[in-house]
Amino acid sequence: MKTMLSAGIKSLLLSVTAAGLLAGCATSGNPKDPIEGFNRAMFAFNDGLDSAIVKPVATGYEAVLPAPVRTGVTNFFSNIEDLLIGVNNLLQGKGSAAISDLGRVVINSTIGILGTFDIASDIGLEKHDEDFGQTFGRWGVGSGAYVVIPVFGPRTARDTVGLVLDVAADPLTHLGAGDGRDVLLALRAVNDRANLLPADKVVDEAALDKYSYIRDGYLQRRRNLIHDGNAPREPEADAEQVERPVRAEADPGKPRAGAEAAAAEAPVLMARTEPAETK
Repeated sequence: MKTMLSAGIKSLLLSVTAAGLLAGCATSGNPKDPIEGFNRAMFAFNDGLDSAIVKPVATGYEAVLPAPVRTGVTNFFSNIEDLLIGVNNLLQGKGSAAISDLGRVVINSTIGILGTFDIASDIGLEKHDEDFGQTFGRWGVGSGAYVVIPVFGPRTARDTVGLVLDVAADPLTHLGAGDGRDVLLALRAVNDRANLLPADKVVDEAALDKYSYIRDGYLQRRRNLIHDGNAPREPEADAEQVERPVRAEADPGKPRAGAEAAAAEAPVLMARTEPAETK
């Protein structure tokens, strides 16, 4: 498994390099998606893999385990995630948020019984959503080309580099095989996909072009997250905004609607996702 993780990190780095090289000879005409042909092929591969294997397993998982048990599993992995969220908030200069994240880990790991109960949210400690891709964005690193990575799904070049660090810093990947690492990684992947099952129907019904729908939703959501819900107006939208008021961005601290969650995350087969805000 450790060899597979190492190979996975190398493949992510190769994807970033490939995206940069392919962007130089792009012909799609879309500056946000210069390698659209390659991305659509990878999207079709991921969608087929999801339909054939991942979704059926997640559906069975949801059918077998009662909702309270699945909620406990989600909270357990969310508690581990709060460690990295705190690190990223600290790197972004958000000291108070980082302290809050650490407080969540301490409270949920003890009173919440290893994180299976989200006591921290009950007492007012907000759940944040940060990763290394967002940290790079806060530092001023541009998003780069949109790229669809096999298995991991939609990213930008910047978020792909961030994903490499997310995987490398993930506490679960540093466990030994005898510590249940493989079981935990598989359980997290299946649980994440099961949490997205309600969004599948939304995407299927709303999207005339599923690929572009998910791409645009992903890019909009990532921009919103990097700016903590206060994203500046995009330059190309200025002319439209003269006649049409700016629509308020969603509050990243609240649960996302099904359409937004589906557009941003439904095709992400094995990537970590934001857990549902349930206790």
